[in-house]
Amino acid sequence: MASAVLPSGSQCAAAAAVAAAAAPPGLRLRLLLLLLSAAALIPTGSPRVQPNCHLESVAPRPALLPLSSILKCTSNGQNLFTKDVTVIEGEVATISCQVNKSDDSVIQLLNPNRQTIYFRDFRPLKDSRFQLLNFSSSELKVSLTNVSISDEGRYFCQLYTDPPQESYTTITVLVPPRNLMIDIQKDTAVEGEEIEVNCTAMASKPATTIRWFKGNKELKGKSEVEEWSDMYTVTSQLMLKVHKEDDGVPVICQVEHPAVTGNLQTQRYLEVQYKPQVHIQMTYPLQGLTREGDSLELTCEAIGKPQPVMVTWVRVDDEMPQHAVLSGPNLFINNLNKTDNGTYRCEASNTVGKAHADYMLYVYDPPTTIPPTTTTTTTTTTTTILTIITDSRAGEEGSIRAVDHAVIGGVVAVVVFAMLCLLIILGRYFARHKGTYFTHEAKGADDAADADTAIINAEGGQNNSEEKKEYFI
Repeated sequence: MASAVLPSGSQCAAAAAVAAAAAPPGLRLRLLLLLLSAAALIPTGSPRVQPNCHLESVAPRPALLPLSSILKCTSNGQNLFTKDVTVIEGEVATISCQVNKSDDSVIQLLNPNRQTIYFRDFRPLKDSRFQLLNFSSSELKVSLTNVSISDEGRYFCQLYTDPPQESYTTITVLVPPRNLMIDIQKDTAVEGEEIEVNCTAMASKPATTIRWFKGNKELKGKSEVEEWSDMYTVTSQLMLKVHKEDDGVPVICQVEHPAVTGNLQTQRYLEVQYKPQVHIQMTYPLQGLTREGDSLELTCEAIGKPQPVMVTWVRVDDEMPQHAVLSGPNLFINNLNKTDNGTYRCEASNTVGKAHADYMLYVYDPPTTIPPTTTTTTTTTTTTILTIITDSRAGEEGSIRAVDHAVIGGVVAVVVFAMLCLLIILGRYFARHKGTYFTHEAKGADDAADADTAIINAEGGQNNSEEKKEYFI
């Protein structure tokens, strides 16, 4: 590619004229008009430092190539500035061409097709969506309302100085998803089954990000992106194994996109069928202890989806007692006895499956009667009489009823207390009757004034020795 350096603005204009002559006939008029406008704006007076203009190859170019592909003028001190714009589809975009050091040069704004939108404060383009917000020697500000995806591209700001300056701004249009759909493979699932859930976000720009939630718990899905005409469709797939606790829980598809503020989401509620859950509740007796002669009432509670319609009672490994009464989920047994002992089972079923719960019945003896304790105490001994009245077990002759642990404990306490009282009384008695032992030798010495007199007066003393005399023949 050959290039020539032109030292002055007039030579730049001459280079532009040469380029116009080499251009196709359809563009010659446009180039000549641009050349005349530039020539009219060339200032007169003292010369200033001019930028370099490079003349590109003058071979004929396609009609769609911009003029800058033929003639490029670069400036070491760029004086024109603009900023890129990002806007959501349907909203307003603002394009601003700003001049740093204004010299009253003309400012022009062109669209991506190089069509003039505004020349100074005049709008040649017949598009009323472009409106002038501000025009001065230092700024040209234009608004574009109801932005669409077709408005996206590069817009050019031109400043007619010597040489002309050009800067561009890029408008990026964000398109939120037009439709968000969630689809579940099966409307009704059975517990333990794995189902497929799909969520689709259509026609967005850029592509959306899809997140999955089951209730408040985030799940991980697999996404696929399809591009069509600069628009993106995202489909995310979630494989979910359901349980009975998931029934009625929402599955949420949430979209994250720069054009979306807040949460954009859609959801479906899971419907899960599960086999019954069975629980047996004792409604009578209230204290929970079953004794002979009492009544028993059990209620079977079964919950499932669908709701169980059949609830049955059976006695495991034996027949149901003849005096037992069944009424739906309730079981009544009156006048309990030992023969009613055993395991009673409640069974419930629905279309998913069946389940059961067991109740083990043990009939205790009726409560025993304990008369009050009689205690007789003398100065020397204590006698405790305890009488326990028991009854024989119905249908079993000669057998002794077992005494409840509470009764046995009471009897033991009474016996221990009586023995302690007896030991105390005996101890006091023997302490009071402790005696003093005297010998015959000391008899009569109690009234003596001193020890010598006591010995003389005592039986067997010296006085009495005289009464015992021995005679020898």
